Amino acid sequence: MSYIRQVIAFKKYFLEFYSSQSDKVQEKIEWTLELIRTTQQVPEKYFRHMEGTKGLYEVRVEQGGNIYRIFSFFDKGNLVVLGNAFRRKVRKRQEKR
Repeated sequence: MSYIRQVIAFKKYFLEFYSSQSDKVQEKIEWTLELIRTTQQVPEKYFRHMEGTKGLYEVRVEQGGNIYRIFSFFDKGNLVVLGNAFRRKVRKRQEKR
């Protein structure tokens, strides 16, 4: 398989986050990173430039009612560098009674 982009981790920030996640979350992260590696136009749902920043991007992974965000940036063209990551719980809309 031919890659459009190479994806690497910066220091150990992302790897520590990744290793602390469940197998299902790790699988979804791997699926999303493979999409970024192999797809010319990655849908914004998975990879987007963060407004108000110069060159900071967000990898977004949804799994099991949670959203996982991985900060990243480009280095030397097609090299995506993964930085810090965190999990954000999805808030469910409260129904009016």
